[in-house]
Amino acid sequence: MSERLDCAGRLLDLSKPQVMGILNTTPDSFSDGGVFFPRDAAIARARDMFEAGAVIIDVGGESTRPGAQPVSLQEELDRVIPVIEAVHAELPVILSVDTRKPAVMSEAVRAGAGMINDVSALQQEGAVAVAAACDVPVCLMHMQGEPRTMQKQPHYDDVVEEVISFLNQRIDSCLKAGIRREHLLVDPGFGFGKTLRHNLQLLNRLPEIAALGFPVVVGISRKSMLGKVLDERPVQERLYGSIAAATVAAWLGASIVRVHDVGPTADALKIVAAAKEVD
Repeated sequence: MSERLDCAGRLLDLSKPQVMGILNTTPDSFSDGGVFFPRDAAIARARDMFEAGAVIIDVGGESTRPGAQPVSLQEELDRVIPVIEAVHAELPVILSVDTRKPAVMSEAVRAGAGMINDVSALQQEGAVAVAAACDVPVCLMHMQGEPRTMQKQPHYDDVVEEVISFLNQRIDSCLKAGIRREHLLVDPGFGFGKTLRHNLQLLNRLPEIAALGFPVVVGISRKSMLGKVLDERPVQERLYGSIAAATVAAWLGASIVRVHDVGPTADALKIVAAAKEVD
């Protein structure tokens, strides 16, 4: 696994765990829906996350929370493209586009995005070909089902083995389509068609996913699995649990943690990096 990833000319250092800040330009995301929906608020939020230590900012215009409804192509483009253009022009940060739509991928990269983050692992028609043509790193995530239905009785015989098998299949499809091996990242998809037990098993056995040889992206920030462990703590009271989960993930092999609370997480990851670097 390369320690430096070229994201459309902006280099990502993977020699230590890095923070990806979440920027939802949506009215209905589970944690901050509507807060950064106006364009100016989204740009200000990107600026704050960059200053707090985000190396990547992940811009999404369609909520993928459990039960979320899809949005039209034009609506998603209208939400994300102006933000990506403005942030790319202002900040020397790597921008990722969080989308399942091939047309949004290509337009976002044209606007300045240097990474594609797809919760459906490029399974939509034409997505693999578009991602190959964009020639930027791509994160492939595992999800059982669709956002509208994924939390209705998810089942696995062995969640870790099945997630690894799925990721290997998607990796093979990407390589055959011409996507470069060094451009692939993987995400086990915490909370996407998993029970609390499934999520905890994935976290505990994260080194098995890291053993695939690709940078691992982990997104646990503020998720319901933390609320359940913390005696049903509401979403806005999951800061400490989120930091703990990000720290554990980074220690167990995650290269990137995708979070809402950038500053505290960046501090925690500096401790992880320092401990791992010592002889």
